[in-house]
Order: sequence, then structure tokens, then C-alpha cells
Amino acid sequence: MRRWYRPAAAAVFFICALVSFGARCEPKREPRLIGFNVIAAPDHPFGSASAKLALASAKRVGANAIAVVPFLWQASPASPDLVRGKDMGDDELRAAIRDVHALGLAVLVKPQVWVPRSWAGAIAMKSDAHWQQWFANYRSKLNRIAHIAEDEKADALAIGTELAGTSQRPEWNELIGDVRNLYSGRLLYVAHNIGEAEKVSFWSRLDAIGVTLYPPLGADNDRAGRRARMRAMADRLDALSARTGKSIIVGEIGLRSAKGAAAKPWEGVEERASAPDPKLQADVLADWLDALDRPSIRGILIWRWFTDPDAGGLNDTDFTVQGKPAEDVLMCAWTQQCEQNQAGGPPR
Repeated sequence: MRRWYRPAAAAVFFICALVSFGARCEPKREPRLIGFNVIAAPDHPFGSASAKLALASAKRVGANAIAVVPFLWQASPASPDLVRGKDMGDDELRAAIRDVHALGLAVLVKPQVWVPRSWAGAIAMKSDAHWQQWFANYRSKLNRIAHIAEDEKADALAIGTELAGTSQRPEWNELIGDVRNLYSGRLLYVAHNIGEAEKVSFWSRLDAIGVTLYPPLGADNDRAGRRARMRAMADRLDALSARTGKSIIVGEIGLRSAKGAAAKPWEGVEERASAPDPKLQADVLADWLDALDRPSIRGILIWRWFTDPDAGGLNDTDFTVQGKPAEDVLMCAWTQQCEQNQAGGPPR
């Protein structure tokens, strides 16, 4: 049985969040898993003084957990030649886990595949031979990450993130078995939106259901419409949890602090130029927190936070909440330390 990281407050939160409903978990009704996906920024590697400062700032906002994201890379959606990304080597991954634990926070190691000019959900091979090659490469890279997660006592490991074009493949069953032999902590898979999550067949072999939430939310000023869409999404997550007996971890929610971002919350800076709108980001995240406040949802991780402590700011149009009204919204929700007019006015 794994000896969980101590001091155990955050780790206990994480363990309780990940166990299936009906299982015993003491102490009961601990706070949910809350925090950020933290991305290594250029010149601010995990283990550096600046990265440690950025992680401490995330804790100050109220995070009790951090998702560390090592990237894998392939040249195109149809390429089976998957390799480890250059953003985070083994030593840096170890440093990330250690630095997060040093702050008393729980760690989810959450690998993601980067596909230039595309995304992980588009991955699709052109033959069974290429599928076998892709899974062999993916298994090799994931097993290496799982070995490090075990050595460093990471609190949980995602076996994949948003690999929607692969998740119906039978190879996942053998892959899960391999990872179980290497890693004794909690396992989850992070599906792309509720649509993929409802189709995954291997939830019974994992400890929790992970999901990213980037549905279209309509016009920036249509708050009633987006809140209705969010409630409908949360209702479907409730139903999935009830059907599978698994708790839900929202592995990503977020949007850019940019005008027009509500219509396509997944859209990156490189896809569309736009004027800054930090208030929109703050309002939408506040609405998400409200919609997802239900017993089946035991964790929420915001996309994203950088290891650069000076990232973000009011003129930035990226996803990060650093130095923006959304940071204050999260601090208010997570710590009850609230500033008046934190989002700059009434929600839209």
C-alpha cells in the first residue's frame, strides 16, 4: 500500500476525491481537489527559484493540488512516431513533484500529447500496424513517467489526456495493466468534454473519471445562456458518476482573457488575435465554479498557471489567470478572502 506524502492534508483531500462513491474515506467530506495545471515556461524550469515562487503563489490563491504536465510530441495526427517533448525531462519532472509536495500540495502527473497545428483529440492512425506502433511508443513514454511518479510518490497519474480518437481502442486495457504494475497511486484518464467521457469503456479499471470542459458557451454577454449550458454539462457529469460509481475530476476548465473567448473556450492565442478582456475570463470561471459545485464533482483544475511568476497581467490574452481578475475570483472562492469589485463590475 502506498505511503502517501506528508504533511497529508492535501494528499488526503486528493485521495478522498479520487475514491469511488460507496468506498470509505476518512476524514469524510474534506475539501475538494482545487488548483491549477502548471506549465513549464521558457527560462523558468521546475526546480528553479522562479518556478518555486510561482508555485507558492498558486498555493496563496488557494490551490491544494497541482497538475504537472509533461508533454509528448508527434509531428501530425497520423504519425505513429511519438516522442517525449523537450519541455520537461526526467530530472525536471522529479523536481516538479518534489517542489509541489514541499508546499504541502498534492500532485497529479498529467501527460499530454502535443500535435503541431492540431490537437491530441485528432490523433488517428491509417492502419492497424501504425496503431500498434503508436501505442508501443505511447506505452514506453507513459511507463517512464509512471516510474518517476512512483519513485516520487505522486498522488495520482493520468494515463492520458483528451486522446478522443484513441480511447475506443482495445490497447488501453493492456496499457492500464502495465501502468498498474509500475505505479501504486490513483489512476485516471482525462476525457475531452462529456461527449468522450460518456463513451469511454475502461472507467471500471480506473479510480476516477477525468474530463476537460471546453464546450461552446455562446456570446460573451449571454450569461444566462452559458450558465444553462454549464448546468446541462454538470447534469451529464452527475449521471455519468452515478452510472459508473466513480467520482469526477474536472482536469481542465478555462478560457482566454480575450474578447470573443466564450464562443470557443478552447481557442488559443495562435488561432485568433483579440483584444484583452480579463473580466470575461473572471466571470466565466465564476460561473463554472458555481455550476460544478455538486457532490459528484470532487476536483477542479484550472487551465492554466505558468512557472514564470510574472506571467499574465491585464494586457495578456492567454489562458493563464495570473495577475488578472480571475485570480481574485478563485482566491475568493477557495479561501473566502475576497476583494470588493474583484472582477471589475457585475457579471455579464
